[in-house]
Amino acid sequence: MSRVADSNARSVSDDGLGKSWSQRVLLIASPADSFPDCLVYAIEREFPFISVEQVPTLEAACTTFEHPVCLTLVDVEFLSEIDRRAGDLIRLHPAAPVVLVQHDNRTPVSVQDVFDLKIVRSVLPMDLKLDVWLSVIRLVLRGGEYFPFAMFQSYAQSSQSAPAKTADHSKRADHANSADTGFDQMGELTEREFQILEMVARGLQNKIIAAALQLSEHTVKIHLHNIITKLGAHNRTEAAAVFHDRRGTFHADADNARPSRFAQTSA
Repeated sequence: MSRVADSNARSVSDDGLGKSWSQRVLLIASPADSFPDCLVYAIEREFPFISVEQVPTLEAACTTFEHPVCLTLVDVEFLSEIDRRAGDLIRLHPAAPVVLVQHDNRTPVSVQDVFDLKIVRSVLPMDLKLDVWLSVIRLVLRGGEYFPFAMFQSYAQSSQSAPAKTADHSKRADHANSADTGFDQMGELTEREFQILEMVARGLQNKIIAAALQLSEHTVKIHLHNIITKLGAHNRTEAAAVFHDRRGTFHADADNARPSRFAQTSA
């Protein structure tokens, strides 16, 4: 493992974050030479209480260091390994949020990829301006979370195209289920409501749904209230269960018998 630092160049952080912190380690798990030395220098200059430790593999990150680890940056190349190493990272660095470092010139990470890995708290793009990039580091150190908006735009586009794809597949399903009460309930949803219900069923929080659909969180809550009422459910968990149970029937029959329900609705 290697460490890059220049303690003589450090300056006191202007937000006072370091005043209540003892010495901490910011751990970077990244292939050799893929994390710029200038950013390591910028981190240690911006946060005097932090020393940066760099390791070339995620396995090497699963060890103890001289000081407690306060933040772990994991290169996107190690995405497939995070699940396997999650237990060790939590056990050895319990106070360190895990942030996925996303490079602009690599395959983009999807929202679903990130949320499937519950240990990942944020996604840090490497193409941000330096002051913004350091602000994201500060945000995460203070307990916040950050995800680039482009991730939600991509997710929203894929969610909007999902109903049409599912409808084509569902036309070949048994039509007998359309008489079930669940169909009548699902058939009352507008396209926007169905879209939000689908995202709720994926386990996404209201603030994430709001960002993906470019709505306010309050508007999402109103839609969700209407969804729960129409489905006769008691909460979002029950509404998600109805979605998983009846989505195929809804798509198949709505495509044939209720095309108006797929007209674009406003927020």
